[in-house]
Amino acid sequence: MDLLAVRDGATETRSDPVAVEEPLEIRAEGPAQTAVSIAVTMRTPGHDAELALGFLFGEGLLRSADDLRRPAIRELAVEGSANNTVTVRLAAAFDAKRFERHFYMTSSCGICGKASLEHLQAIAPPRIVEREGGPRLSRSLIVRLPATLRAAQSAFDRTGGLHATGVFDRDGRLLVVREDVGRHNALDKAIGHMLLQRQVPLADRVLMLSGRVSFELVQKAAMAGAPILCAVSAPSSLAVQAADRLGMTVVGFVRGETFNVYTHPERIDVGA
Repeated sequence: MDLLAVRDGATETRSDPVAVEEPLEIRAEGPAQTAVSIAVTMRTPGHDAELALGFLFGEGLLRSADDLRRPAIRELAVEGSANNTVTVRLAAAFDAKRFERHFYMTSSCGICGKASLEHLQAIAPPRIVEREGGPRLSRSLIVRLPATLRAAQSAFDRTGGLHATGVFDRDGRLLVVREDVGRHNALDKAIGHMLLQRQVPLADRVLMLSGRVSFELVQKAAMAGAPILCAVSAPSSLAVQAADRLGMTVVGFVRGETFNVYTHPERIDVGA
């Protein structure tokens, strides 16, 4: 888009790319069911099918790729159209009345559009800390995550206006990165991708976020079974409380050689 750039008192008219923000309607249908509108979210177009799958997973409508109607999960189970609508075709019928009050989400907030806080609490997963195994991360690995994530943010390089979520293995290898104008959308896209790859739950994975950690991001990560959530910025107080209750390790302010461990530090080896 065209803009007026002001630099050191001088001005010039130039064209710069900006992050795209458009609405996406997410629908779901079961066998012999009419498609139900679940939510409308403001998002950056791209990987819309993954976004829809990740969102529905966080809402408890999907537990695995087997919950999608066959055949051909990618081509037939998720249907998209040019009018910013994605319909996810489920293998089994679901309670459509639960979503009669479907909600609108802005790109800046995922939880603000939810019907109620009680709904989140009702679908909260079991405590992750009670599951055996999972990664134990060294200090040296954690401090490398932001640079690896940033290097993979191609859309951010063009616009400077997108958040990102990266899914890493326990050795610090980046498995997938997804970008979006909304933090919760970027996480939903990454989870949706891993769902299609049949790699959910993320019991042996690490999530790295490019921004702050809010409550709904902890909830989404926990639903996906991720034991460790890292971010370059701070968590909110409610995010810390939820992570502690759910057994998740939250690491914030990962910058340079420093970071803060807010919950369950037993998964972090600070001496390595």
